Amino acid sequence: MIARRTGVPAGDRSRPTGRQEMKESLVMSRPHQDAGFARRLVVRLWLLVLGLLPTAAYADGPPPEKVALVGGRIIPVVGEPIEGGTVLIERGRITAIGAEVKLPYDAVEIDCSGKVLFPGMIDPFNWRGLDIPNEAVAVAPYLDVYDAIDPSRSFFEETLRNGITAVHISPDHNLVIGAVTRVMRPIGLTPEEMTLRSPVAIQMATTPRSGSDRMTQLVELRGAFAELDRYLAQRAEERYAEERKRKGEEVDLPPAEAREKGRELLRDVDLDDAHRNLHRLREGAMEPWLYAGTATDVASAVAIAREQGFLERATFLIQPDTIRAVGELAASGRPVVCSDDLLLRTRDPFTGEIDEVFLPSALHAAGVPFALRPNPSGSLPERYLTYQAARCVRAGVPRGVALRAITLHPARFLGLGDELGSLEVGKRGDVVVLSGDPLDFSSWVEEVYIDGILAYDRDRDTRLGELLGPMAEATTSTTETAEAPAEEASGEPSPEGGDSDGGDDDRTGDPDEGGSDNGGSDEGGSDEGGERR
Repeated sequence: MIARRTGVPAGDRSRPTGRQEMKESLVMSRPHQDAGFARRLVVRLWLLVLGLLPTAAYADGPPPEKVALVGGRIIPVVGEPIEGGTVLIERGRITAIGAEVKLPYDAVEIDCSGKVLFPGMIDPFNWRGLDIPNEAVAVAPYLDVYDAIDPSRSFFEETLRNGITAVHISPDHNLVIGAVTRVMRPIGLTPEEMTLRSPVAIQMATTPRSGSDRMTQLVELRGAFAELDRYLAQRAEERYAEERKRKGEEVDLPPAEAREKGRELLRDVDLDDAHRNLHRLREGAMEPWLYAGTATDVASAVAIAREQGFLERATFLIQPDTIRAVGELAASGRPVVCSDDLLLRTRDPFTGEIDEVFLPSALHAAGVPFALRPNPSGSLPERYLTYQAARCVRAGVPRGVALRAITLHPARFLGLGDELGSLEVGKRGDVVVLSGDPLDFSSWVEEVYIDGILAYDRDRDTRLGELLGPMAEATTSTTETAEAPAEEASGEPSPEGGDSDGGDDDRTGDPDEGGSDNGGSDEGGSDEGGERR
């Protein structure tokens, strides 16, 4: 991959060009043109600390405002793939995408021939950026995950390395009502620098937390909202009285009518910390995310969301057992976020045979939109979102649906559908450069651009280099040697990794063996699943 600057003024002819110059300058925008200058500066320092950027990169000044990723196979997730296309990013936003894009004279051009350009992936739910999974307090809507985020955790480094450009940080499920969540970038020195959107949601659980039972769980959950109603009624009456007093008038209404009038006068500052966020949740300032870990808990979660008036905004967090209540989920009309484990395993009580049901397949068949999560505690491949998507295709889920489950769907669930999740004009310039098709397990992340800024470069990944050592050099050498005869024979460069749609992949079996799914394209690929060749 080679970078070159187009339209270099005559006086700058001696300035070095090429990919090295790009990697040493693609970091931040000028302060008078970008309000996020300070944030990007500290982000760069953080990348330097991680060893993901070279020391020389910090000394060469701000990055170009216009970056063009040229010649790669673009999988925009919405619409058809584009062969040999260009993604033009200006000041952090995608301004053009297509096979024929006219580039500004001052754009820096990055040659991505033989590579795949894919939207930055999104982790829809993860607690691992926190110092602990859950607080000891069962009902804690007055807390914010901001206070427990540790930017130095290796989780964020690994997230960026895997091509994830946004992660929804939330407490785990061992709670009744959790803290306020936020969407974070996987780079930065402080939570403020890393925050992409806040507040986002409050998680509630109908599945009993540790040491509790289902009835106690629901009593505490409904009790929290009952206490909120009591408190709001009291504050509304007091607020009405305060307003009358401010005007020099006497309270002329009975308590019930005063409370009704006072509700219209309530402001966030009138409420204490213990109740403010639940009130904001009801008013639509945050979204409700409800955890239902078993099929039994789904009905309770739907009922509570309907009672509180926020069912139409709810997102459900589910486990494989919830598949038994897929009809109720479909009837609610709401999206779900799958757990990191996607298989429901049951044993026949008579034969002892184990039956497996794949959760995304059942959800897709029922018409329920879903998002996927990585599983760092599972087998090695399951920690990658692309592998989780490949498992879906292997189980018969259309390719386009599987790709949206790791990009556009979580973006929409998090209220960022207009910003992230696909490569479209107007959206943020979050682009992952892959060595091959995203559903091919032999593909890896080459580079990650966040807002058009080079945030990760595999060639500069110090930690990865230390882990792989000579293995990485041997792999690169073998790849180059294998490609050379093909280029000599055909007279043209051979696409790395074969056909990115997997049509020429002769490997057999399922995604566990690293094969990519065969087929055309529908929003990033064909909706035809089936066996790999």
